[in-house]
Amino acid sequence: MSIDGLLGLTLKVPHRKGSHSTGMFSIQLKSVYSCPAEGVPADIQLPDGWRLAWHQFETLKALRDPEIDVVFNTAMTGDGKSLAAYLDTLQRDCYAIGLYPTNALARDQETQVKDYIAKFQPVRDPRVNRLSGADLEIYAENEGLRKGSAISSSAGNSEVLITNPDIFHYLHRGAYITDKDTPDKLWNRIDKEFDLFIFDEFHVFAPPQVASVLNTMLLIRVTNRCKKFLFLSATPRESLLKRLDIAGFKCRVIDPIDEGKYQFPETEAETDELEARHWRQVAYPIALNFVPMEPAAQASETWLKENQALILNLLVDYPGSKGAIILNSIAAVKRLTPILRTLLAEHGLTVRENTGLSGQQEKTESLTADLVIGTSTIDVGVDFKINFLVFESSDAGNFVQRLGRLGRHDGYEKNGKKVKFDGFRTYALVPNFFVERLFAGDDVALRDGEECDRIHFQTLIREKYRQINDFEGYYKRWGAVQSCKLLYDLKSPYIQQQYAGSLQRFQASCEKVFDTSMRTVAGRIRGWANDQKLLGEKDNPIAKEATSFRGSSPLLCGLYDLTEANEADRFKTYALPGVLSNLNVEMWSKKGFLETLKATAERTGQPIAKGRFEYCLGFMRLRGYREERLNWKFTFAGNLQPYADAWKVQVLTKLQIWQPDNPWTREINRRLKQQALVCYVLRKPTQEVRLRLQLPMHFQIYPISDSYSIHDANAPYSVAFGQSALMIDTLAHRFKSDGGEIWVA
Repeated sequence: MSIDGLLGLTLKVPHRKGSHSTGMFSIQLKSVYSCPAEGVPADIQLPDGWRLAWHQFETLKALRDPEIDVVFNTAMTGDGKSLAAYLDTLQRDCYAIGLYPTNALARDQETQVKDYIAKFQPVRDPRVNRLSGADLEIYAENEGLRKGSAISSSAGNSEVLITNPDIFHYLHRGAYITDKDTPDKLWNRIDKEFDLFIFDEFHVFAPPQVASVLNTMLLIRVTNRCKKFLFLSATPRESLLKRLDIAGFKCRVIDPIDEGKYQFPETEAETDELEARHWRQVAYPIALNFVPMEPAAQASETWLKENQALILNLLVDYPGSKGAIILNSIAAVKRLTPILRTLLAEHGLTVRENTGLSGQQEKTESLTADLVIGTSTIDVGVDFKINFLVFESSDAGNFVQRLGRLGRHDGYEKNGKKVKFDGFRTYALVPNFFVERLFAGDDVALRDGEECDRIHFQTLIREKYRQINDFEGYYKRWGAVQSCKLLYDLKSPYIQQQYAGSLQRFQASCEKVFDTSMRTVAGRIRGWANDQKLLGEKDNPIAKEATSFRGSSPLLCGLYDLTEANEADRFKTYALPGVLSNLNVEMWSKKGFLETLKATAERTGQPIAKGRFEYCLGFMRLRGYREERLNWKFTFAGNLQPYADAWKVQVLTKLQIWQPDNPWTREINRRLKQQALVCYVLRKPTQEVRLRLQLPMHFQIYPISDSYSIHDANAPYSVAFGQSALMIDTLAHRFKSDGGEIWVA
């Protein structure tokens, strides 16, 4: 099969009678009701008028069951998984750590937990604290403490500690301590004091993060027993469940779908009957429109520009409406925001943005807007309540997650009064081949205009949409590298006696879970160390990458965003590939950047964390966003073929950027060629690699040419960096063994 055929380039959605002239198809998603809990004992204290959902009570029972170690709650988005997580803390002395993948989500959950405490009024008022990397840095500086002491202080004054899994990972790996401290100084105290470890939105983690969580759980179990772990995710990972079972954890999955605890009434009588039995509505009916997009750059952005009137009418024709547009590209959001802001301002309506580059002030003000446009879904559908949504998606899980932002509330509060929504509408901007799979052919999955329940619909989405690689081979190949680091710490003479027997149990568990031998892994680590000595490197970059949580981000740049209104929010980071493709910037010195940061913090009175800029590749002033993406590629001064033929992760130096029309690449190249980068090189064009290996949309793999192919129109090689290189390493054998034929999962 050709690459074009796999991409769906030739597929067209047929125009049929009854469909829109644009080829748009529509269905009606039914409302969703969640089953109430039965037999809740009187000692479970609830606010007046509250009832627990079935999954919330089952989660509480599982967490209190001494025979259960790990609980998975897979309730639908909007059905109260957060309350299920903290319910035991609201009833008795149960210290909990909540781990959230983004700082924005952590802030949202901090507010949510404090709201629960205000409503439940527990006898012992739990103290809630939130700790991010930036918070940790500022707190340590203000109090004159080391970061390790700041973590201990924050944890010691909390019954609920809300943080991110990055900090949790690094404190167990021995970060934030000095050479004079024992390896367990931080994690021993925290693991002992807290009873429950909550992992939210776990489906967003890639295998390196999942492997890290597995290693940490195994360490906690052998050094501190009787701990509980709770995973909140509508789509649990089967591989995680399997590995926990292999390790001997007793797991319980709370799955309302499998247990028939959701109902989808079709008539008013059915609705009345469910409400009489105290079933709670968790999702309202939605008119869902599929808009087929050609697989071309900026297709969704172009559609939105051409359909501005549609966005305006959704707000004007239905007074009191609030909407969101969620896209995949920050640059597209930045280009569209001023266009929509100007259009809606003529009608007295406001537009705000919410992306990874948006400042905190902009995100806060977005909660009062009529329309939010962004890439983030954290506040959308939670604090920012909406009744219409336009969204892009990159895969099945991403589609379901973004659609779940809509239909969760029947209105919102404005000036002390309730504003009711007039129906819920969404436009999904999806690839045309996906629409074809759903609506066209003899055996259609959906029919234009039909009603569908959420469970059946989500099953169809996962079956018909683009499948992405799960990198299952990562765990055996790379998961135990971190295990070796933890084993080394447990062998420390300062703590070896304290954890007598723990080292052996931990090693045995890791070897089972990751299906490998620690001796084999240790040999690989020594081999990398020998290679690095030949390159003059002091540390072991490959081992460092494999034991980090999210990777080292060697291509990160510091940006001073002149498009940001709030001065204190102008200091940001952005990856070099995105800068080259989308941004208009001018180079700046690190000294000038940091001096401006310091002066801004003093002038505004707002502390600004600077630790994230310590290892940036370069510093720039961001002046704007390009209308069209610019092409670029990496280059290597020499022959890449030997590196591609090695079929392994390795460290390369002297890489550079090729973008002839860019005046500032010379300065970046001066810095870039000095970097030792963990890489995987393939002799295949990037688009083919993405397709054949079913890589996620934002997977970090890029085109690269060598001295013999620098003038080729399309770079014949691809290169992945950091943890992306480790993940490619688990798949590249498919290119090595298939003789060049297209491989499809």
